[in-house]
Amino acid sequence: MAKKKPDADPKKRTYKLTELDQRTLKLIENTAQKVQSKILARTLPEMRFPTRSLSNVKYDTKVGYFELGRGTTGRTLTVNTVKNFAQTLRLMSVSKDMIENDDHATKREAYYVSKNWGEAKFNEQPESDAAMDDIEALASLDGLTREQLRYRPEEHGGAVAGNLVVIDRDRETGAEVEIDCTRFASGSYSIPSDVERLQFRTNAKFVLAIETGGMYERLNEHKFWRTSDCILISTAGVPSRACRRFIRRLSDEKKLPVYAFVDCDPYGIANIYRTLKVGSGNAAHINQFFCVPRAQFLGLTPQDIYDFKLEDATHKLQEVDIKRAKDALKNDPFFQAHKPWQKAIEQLLKMGVRAEQQALAKWGLNFVIEEYLPRKLANRKSFLP
Repeated sequence: MAKKKPDADPKKRTYKLTELDQRTLKLIENTAQKVQSKILARTLPEMRFPTRSLSNVKYDTKVGYFELGRGTTGRTLTVNTVKNFAQTLRLMSVSKDMIENDDHATKREAYYVSKNWGEAKFNEQPESDAAMDDIEALASLDGLTREQLRYRPEEHGGAVAGNLVVIDRDRETGAEVEIDCTRFASGSYSIPSDVERLQFRTNAKFVLAIETGGMYERLNEHKFWRTSDCILISTAGVPSRACRRFIRRLSDEKKLPVYAFVDCDPYGIANIYRTLKVGSGNAAHINQFFCVPRAQFLGLTPQDIYDFKLEDATHKLQEVDIKRAKDALKNDPFFQAHKPWQKAIEQLLKMGVRAEQQALAKWGLNFVIEEYLPRKLANRKSFLP
């Protein structure tokens, strides 16, 4: 009796490809075939990637985020670029293998995987990160992200509490797992690096995205999400990709407004909030997936410093703050499109100070819960765009 022929690779798991998986595999295969056909025809293959910079974006308030322009950067296979070509194609090959086996790799793991590529290996991680960014920019033209390529960022996704049930799945069995974000006691739900497979159930009225961990913890400990019927999300500074995507999906799928509560300084305004709402120039290829056009700026605002008498709880603007504010007014399409923001930033520069969220503790540790947020939320039409 003939013996049963073993599988070619017994380590491979059976995995049902999703529609996004199939599109990603098609992109990888088409790219490789184009390079191969050029080589066989004895012509120089070329790969073109979208230019990722503020100079290659456009902002339309009707669209709601920084859109990638038409600028591209070409890379032709030459003696000087052969290593980079090989590295890019090898990373795409690793991506193909991970998709077919339902696996993932961190950016750091991707760097170390290359150590087995001989002369094509990366010498430093910034090299592999840059190659990965190029691949993602190429994939974005087909509506795909790095997460679909199965490369995960190594960053904290953000903390969540409040009126939300997250529906995940067990990786082994595929069974649904319901996670109630009201039942973490003194803890919080942590946003995973890949949020595409999550589903949501909520009847919350809005999402409050909070810059600092300390402010988030205070609002969570006092169950502000219960009295205000909302979802609290800690961004821990500039929100990570996963955090932004999580908020975007909540906003789109559940039609929830998003209010940003950050420090009153040029960094909080021009980096944290702007990145959350419309994205950034160097990540223009992913803004369509990761920004939150529905977001509005709750505070702290320059006017809040006057309205809540925080003048003696401020700090002087540093040179880097002044430069960032002036740069936003001069070069940033988002602020140039919104006169209320121009007025607010000019007001901040004239005052010459910045204020942290915690400055509200001047009036008591729970002033933010009992007075500030209720007053702000009662006048949502005044929120900055």
